[in-house]
Amino acid sequence: MGLLERFDPWRSGLCTCPPKLTFNPYTGCDHACVYCYASSYIPKFFSCRPKKDLVSRLKKEAAKLNGEIISISNSSDPYPTIEGEKSLTRQCLEILSRSNCKIQIITKSNLVVRDIDLLKKVPSMVALTITTDRDELAKVLEPNAPPSSERLKAVERLIKAGIPTSVRIDPIIPYVNENPESLVEKLAVLGVKHITCSTYKVKMDNWQRLNLALPEIAEKLNPLYFEKGEKIGRYIYLPKNLRLKLTENLAKQAKKHGLKFATCREGLKGLNTATCDGSWLIGETHSPLQKLK
Repeated sequence: MGLLERFDPWRSGLCTCPPKLTFNPYTGCDHACVYCYASSYIPKFFSCRPKKDLVSRLKKEAAKLNGEIISISNSSDPYPTIEGEKSLTRQCLEILSRSNCKIQIITKSNLVVRDIDLLKKVPSMVALTITTDRDELAKVLEPNAPPSSERLKAVERLIKAGIPTSVRIDPIIPYVNENPESLVEKLAVLGVKHITCSTYKVKMDNWQRLNLALPEIAEKLNPLYFEKGEKIGRYIYLPKNLRLKLTENLAKQAKKHGLKFATCREGLKGLNTATCDGSWLIGETHSPLQKLK
């Protein structure tokens, strides 16, 4: 199996991402997010480790690239805690910046600003996940990830450096972060042009973590998922009318502040005003609706 693979992790008709390749420098992630989905299918997920022979393998595969978008990363964060010491993601970006490709970074870490110099060398964009603008809440949801306030500072630095940046407000959890008006306003002021959201989907391992971290919230959510929710693939979703209400609310806020908006894996693509992953921002030479499915 190669390092660079076609992006289609869920093989789901709900995925509206444009064609691209995905690349994970690390297996697993130590951010230990309560709501994490990848922990359900990657063994020892919260024990982060580099891919074997990462740099040498990537050099060989990158030589064959022909203008593809490389999405880094979709099953782990490219900036886990150990990246500050090992700089493996940076080494990979150095290789890719000399290759024929476009780069999309997906992360929860402010460490991405360290690599602005490399991102400037190749058509690129960054999608930063900021689930809430409340640091104390983010600490509960994403225990080992950098504080939201630091991620907001990273957004500002990226945009000032000319790196197109979108923000994923993801996941939206009822009774937790369902009304992110202040966050959307802050993003608009910083110059963000695109936000993506999705609602929390239950997998039994993340549900157990949510129960431990937010027991009173879990009690309220229980009937919404296990009595009224719907099973789609291997996930339990909120009922569709509630998902529509939550995402419509965010879509209205995005429109109010002049931002493009998209949902992710919700079956609500009629709300989308741009491709869901924000990749339309790369180079900003294409219409936001190009490749919209």
